[in-house]
Amino acid sequence: MHPSAPSPARAAPDESPLDVLIVGAGLSGIGAASALQQGCPGKRYAILEARERLGGTWDLFRYPGIRSDSDMYTLGYSFRPWLDAKAIADGPAILDYVRSTACENGIEPHIRYGHKVVGASWCSQQALWTVEAQLASGEKRTVRARFLYLCSGYYSYDEAYRPRFEGEDGFAGRIVQPQFWPEDLDYSGKQVVVVGSGATAVTVVPAMSERAAHVTMLQRSPTYVVARPSRYRFAERMRRLFPEQLAYGLTRWRVIGESMFLYWLARSKPELVKQKIVEMAGQQLNSREAAAAHFTPSYKPWDQRVCVVPDGDLFKAVRKGRASVVTDRIARFTPGGIQLESGRELPADLVVMATGLTLKLFGGATLVVDGRVIDPSRAMSYKGMMLSGVPNCALAFGYTNASWTLKADLTAAWVCRLLRHMDARGQAIAVAHRDPQVPEAPFLDFNSGYVERARHILPKQGARKPWQVYQNYLRDLLTIRYGRIDDGVLRFGAQGAMP
Repeated sequence: MHPSAPSPARAAPDESPLDVLIVGAGLSGIGAASALQQGCPGKRYAILEARERLGGTWDLFRYPGIRSDSDMYTLGYSFRPWLDAKAIADGPAILDYVRSTACENGIEPHIRYGHKVVGASWCSQQALWTVEAQLASGEKRTVRARFLYLCSGYYSYDEAYRPRFEGEDGFAGRIVQPQFWPEDLDYSGKQVVVVGSGATAVTVVPAMSERAAHVTMLQRSPTYVVARPSRYRFAERMRRLFPEQLAYGLTRWRVIGESMFLYWLARSKPELVKQKIVEMAGQQLNSREAAAAHFTPSYKPWDQRVCVVPDGDLFKAVRKGRASVVTDRIARFTPGGIQLESGRELPADLVVMATGLTLKLFGGATLVVDGRVIDPSRAMSYKGMMLSGVPNCALAFGYTNASWTLKADLTAAWVCRLLRHMDARGQAIAVAHRDPQVPEAPFLDFNSGYVERARHILPKQGARKPWQVYQNYLRDLLTIRYGRIDDGVLRFGAQGAMP
């Protein structure tokens, strides 16, 4: 808990305008509320959460082995030490961390569950957002707020990416998606095929291999997979030597430094890093040939996210014969399995479609500014935290090459700085206007499938600051935490007209 966190107040009633409305009670939303209570203790806020429980991703996903693909010293909050022994944590442990943070900081009374935000309309005349939420009963609720803080993530909770294949209707087994894992699913003694090669697939395969007869990871093309210890010895040493918060801070900065260096090395010397990653995979598998065939991607490191497997559990499952990796394409489903383009048939009682996410901005809500519907693909991102032409609205959006929370933490602190700046000057409106002279670029410099499929809905970034979206924590730290709020690009005004 923050050392100076104020006593929590009950969320304001619907008819009374809030100072801040947070959308989403996941990792980002709880972090945003914690920062708001610490940095702007006088602000009245509420959190609208579409589901009936907090936790976001970590409550939604229930598939076998669910875990973080980032270390918890950076995926965890800066203000609340991660004390679990495992640096790469499982989903239930992360969910408990988020829940206990909300409880200890008195955030839960501010959360309105079962409120799915479907639209938000800004009125410059009133300097207010009017947010419409739908309840499970179909009833609509309206909440007004001076500032809107979107912490609803970037993917759809209701729809995962699911390609369809010929012959599925004749398949005698069962097909499931990790995002919607059935509670009654028993895969003991079954032949399982996991379709995919990303973070979900490399998590599900070793977990399911402990009970299944055999698990095959079927991938169209290889992914970079790196084994890391599940426990971080440096963190354990720091905790023995220093007070809890100091030890956590030192560990966090050590991990940040290591990650930034490795990313820089991968982007500046991609062939060297590729060679080393493939070599390490070969050592884990005791087979150079297997590493060359199934763990040697065609793209450069960090063109897509590098998958981390704690204690090499995926490699261990393959090495022991409980799992295998096949690199091929699906021709069709058969009654007994999957026919590959090579002619080989994989027997399957159960197929797990770990084929990726479907991106969705704002949790699917429509944003309207003074009667104009906002198309995010025509907007430019301001410091990766606001959209051009959308006043009094911030978005939590994490890194692709590091943990989500590092950027979400910076954004939450910046929102508090912005609100204090506006209060001190009697300003009611803050908006970033797009400069037509700034050349645009894709919002994410990443070619993962889920990003490529969503290019048409994502905002743009600019070729120069403050429109650039850095995938660099140190640069963002200097720009966001220490840069001027009134930078000449962000414009401010009084209630009544857009500045």
